[in-house]
Amino acid sequence: MAVAAPHFVGLHLYDTPKGVTAFSTTRHGGVSTGSYATLNVNAYCGDQPASIAENRRLLCASLNLPDENRLIIPHQVHDTVVRQVTDDFFQLTATQRQELLEGVDAVMTDIKEVCIGVSTADCIPIIIYDASHHAACAVHAGWRGTVGRIAQKAVAAMVAAYGSNPHDLMAWIGPGISLRNFEVGQEVFDCFSQAGFPMERISCRYAKWHIDLPLCNRLQLQDAGVPGEYITDCGICTYDCVDDFFSARRQGISSGRIYTGAVLS
Repeated sequence: MAVAAPHFVGLHLYDTPKGVTAFSTTRHGGVSTGSYATLNVNAYCGDQPASIAENRRLLCASLNLPDENRLIIPHQVHDTVVRQVTDDFFQLTATQRQELLEGVDAVMTDIKEVCIGVSTADCIPIIIYDASHHAACAVHAGWRGTVGRIAQKAVAAMVAAYGSNPHDLMAWIGPGISLRNFEVGQEVFDCFSQAGFPMERISCRYAKWHIDLPLCNRLQLQDAGVPGEYITDCGICTYDCVDDFFSARRQGISSGRIYTGAVLS
């Protein structure tokens, strides 16, 4: 079992093998205020820079990271780009590192004492871990990324970069919006249908269509070869649990973001 990080900040920890810590931040233990209260580390949602910097410092201390440059936070754009973080990444200037993380929705590494992660506030965060090659990937799967099969592309990227065997991978699906609360228009339903998803399994109709994003990503991982018994869904709906996790649908887009990450040791 992974050793729990010290609770300087509020972390939801996942049940992982020794050598990897996987977590999602909660809304507790930081310094941000208002709709960003209290633990927001994302710089792309309108929070105060000083609050973000202090929250990042607190998170790095909780994770025992040697410095804040080891906290990897990409600028996501709801696409399917997967970026590998290597030792060379840390030889670059801050501007160059930021450029490499621009337009990236999944990050992976096999370097120890580096935290890779993604930001969400209703979208689905996924951590994938390869124990055989001691490598991890963090994936941001909103509805567009899900339609684009980013979870499957992340598995393929790990196979290419590390020689991962999909049948050996483990995955954790973090807090995200549930089927009951993810109401979509006909155009979104049509995007999933046209992409070949099993709509009878991942959708249902109330007043409007609703789509099960966690299940859709689970099915993608299984289609990519990850055994179903190695995939854990935390079952937390961000819309229902807004006191503990950020939810853009409940709070608006000018609010904080959950950071779901993994650290290898």
